[in-house]
Amino acid sequence: VQLQASGGGLVQAGDSLRLSCQASEGPLDYVAAAWFRQAPGKEREFVAAINWRGSSRNYGRAVKGRFTISRNIDQNTVYLHANNLKPEDTAIYYCATTPRQRYTDSPADFTYWGQGTQVTVSS
Repeated sequence: VQLQASGGGLVQAGDSLRLSCQASEGPLDYVAAAWFRQAPGKEREFVAAINWRGSSRNYGRAVKGRFTISRNIDQNTVYLHANNLKPEDTAIYYCATTPRQRYTDSPADFTYWGQGTQVTVSS
């Protein structure tokens, strides 16, 4: 599976962005998908995950209540709707998938990764 993340940009605090992760090779059916982020000098951080059915969603503590993950199987795309952005949300955002039925918020549980899209939030 090859993943292409897009939708990042430079925004102001309080703005919203929609990040997209499209699979260019291989379907996104039957795999769980997630978003992680990494700021300079920091470890990769779990943002959100959605199971293959779309029936279960999990969020990192820092984004819960502000971000929403969703998927569109017909478009072979997973989305991250990021609302009320804060300067501390500035990072490179990566999408990832795993064929595991059970997974944690650890990057080690995810097999395929996109190249990342930069999100910068100014105060």
